[in-house]
Amino acid sequence: MSESKPTDDEQQEPASGLESAAEIVAASVEDLAAMAGNAAGAAAEALGATDKESQSAESELESLRMKLTESEKEVLRVQADMENFRKRTRRDTQDQIRYAALPLVTELIEVIDNLQRGIESAEAGQSGDGLLEGVKMVAQQLNDLLTANGCEKINAVGQAFDPNCHEAIQMQPSDEFEANTVSMETRTGYRLHERVIRPAQVFVSTGPKSES
Repeated sequence: MSESKPTDDEQQEPASGLESAAEIVAASVEDLAAMAGNAAGAAAEALGATDKESQSAESELESLRMKLTESEKEVLRVQADMENFRKRTRRDTQDQIRYAALPLVTELIEVIDNLQRGIESAEAGQSGDGLLEGVKMVAQQLNDLLTANGCEKINAVGQAFDPNCHEAIQMQPSDEFEANTVSMETRTGYRLHERVIRPAQVFVSTGPKSES
């Protein structure tokens, strides 16, 4: 019994099948390559987006840091202004309390002036000894009252002229006092604590009188 030989068509069918499989595999490889390429591109885009987001977040964080620094500086400025305001308010309040008696003291000074004039008149007339002693006593009491309240007389005669506490009403030569020295007082000046409330009216020496 003889074996039948395959025909030419039958010999070509396996080859065609292999070629189809190879084409399918090649197509699959191409598809996988395309998918890998797409995935790589997507990954690159995602990475780029992540970098951009990271840069954006870092920039925003730096901006917040700068704003925080400016806010801290502003808080310090406000605190300094408030402290200065408190100090100024405290100082103004202390001055108001310290000089609250200023109007009364000013009026008392005028009373002392009138009493002093009465004393001078009585001494010149050599009469009214009892009245004179009484007026002297009142004048001393008033002076003591002023001193107790921080009001004192301003030294004038023999002192260097000071425009802050002396009011010059005349310049005149003097053999006793050197130039720019108070040689005579015509009205007593007073100081309340460190503040001059009435300057002393004075004559100021120009030095010895020059011989012509």
